[in-house]
Amino acid sequence: MPQATSLFADIESNVVGTSAVVIYSPSGKKRTRFPEGVVEVYSSESEALAHAEPEKSRHAALASGPSRSSEGFKLFYLVRWLD
Repeated sequence: MPQATSLFADIESNVVGTSAVVIYSPSGKKRTRFPEGVVEVYSSESEALAHAEPEKSRHAALASGPSRSSEGFKLFYLVRWLD
């Protein structure tokens, strides 16, 4: 039987935060969740906006994550688009 302390430590280590990001989304801004492979995290909204290239499908946003999906993937969830 696993120890309760290891369970709580595991939960605490997976706390999800909100970050300024650039998301590569060739299908546009229709989706609300994105795999970690298409998301770049930046330290501020202004930095994310500076790295966005909408003409190349790279959009600045605020997103929460990464969080592990039921399928085992790490996903970011859109909070709002910045550009």
